[in-house]
Parts: sequence; C-alpha cells; structure tokens
Amino acid sequence: MPFLPSLPETSHLSDLFKKFPRGLLPLLEYHDAILRNEGELTKAERELIATYTSSLNACTFCYGAHKIYAEAFGIDEAMIEAMVVDLDSVVGLDKLKPILRYVKKMNFLPSKIVQADAQAVFDAGWSEEALYEAIQVCALFNMMNRIIEGAGVNYDYTGNTNAHSLNRQGADIEAHTYGAYGKTIFTSES
Repeated sequence: MPFLPSLPETSHLSDLFKKFPRGLLPLLEYHDAILRNEGELTKAERELIATYTSSLNACTFCYGAHKIYAEAFGIDEAMIEAMVVDLDSVVGLDKLKPILRYVKKMNFLPSKIVQADAQAVFDAGWSEEALYEAIQVCALFNMMNRIIEGAGVNYDYTGNTNAHSLNRQGADIEAHTYGAYGKTIFTSES
C-alpha cells in the first residue's frame, strides 16, 4: 500500500508523477541525458547499472522496470539475476565488474571510495568518462529509488513484464525515451 493516501492501492510511478508533476520534465530530460544519449558506456551497460543499483537498494519497481530495459538492449536475464546474487561469479561481465564494484561501494559507502577503486576501473580499460557515467547512473537511481520507496510506489513487474510499455506491440527500444514517457503523463491528465 502506498504511503500517500491519494495514490491507488497498487501504485505505479506514473500515478505518483501524475499527482505530483512539479519538476518532472527536467528530471526525465536528465534521465534521457544519462541513459539514452550516446556515451562511453553502452545504453545496455547504463541500464544494467540502473538495475544493479536498484537491486542493491531493494527497489522492486526500478529493478523490474530497468531489468526489462537492460534485457531489451541485449543483456541476458540470467546474467542480471546472477549479478544480483553474486557479482563475482557472473560469467560475461568481466570488464564491467570493476565498475559495478565501484557502484556498489558508492551506493553503500561513498566516503570510503579510494583511488584504488577508480584505478581498478581504469585498469579494466575504462575511461574517466565511463566511470563518471556510472557514477551519474548510480546517483540518479539512488534518488529515484528513494522517491519511489519513500512514496510507497508498489507496482511490481515480476510476472507482469507485459505491462511495461516497452513490451507493447510495436514498441521500439531506440525510440523509447523518458521524455516521451513524461509527455504521456501530461497528456493523460487532460
């Protein structure tokens, strides 16, 4: 049950944003800048970091939604689920593991990050830009996870992945932006 009484019993992020739209469009523009624009990290890698951060924060809504995006960009579902259980045992993520370890430490102990943590990322062949992109994704999802958990958004995509707009007929992952999602919220209000 959501913590805000005006939200429906099973609440989705859209319900929260429809009720409280202030700042929504710039927030979603930032999502697009971080997750959908070209960068050093692929869109799949950034969505994987969003999924991982959300799993670390036990944010069921964001984990489910961004797992769907990561899969749509080509990340194997089994790899995602294994990463959540034991990152070190996952095969196929070797180059990304130092970034994910950095993200995990930043998520829980940001003041304990040391140069060696960044150096491990660089030693794996990543640039400063790639590390900064990972930092931005982690920070964005810490904020989003807290908005969602703080409001009590409780929609769960587990067993309900077809409800995600990306899984609707004709959906195109490359055309699927957060800005477009925000416009649907404002359009559906009228």
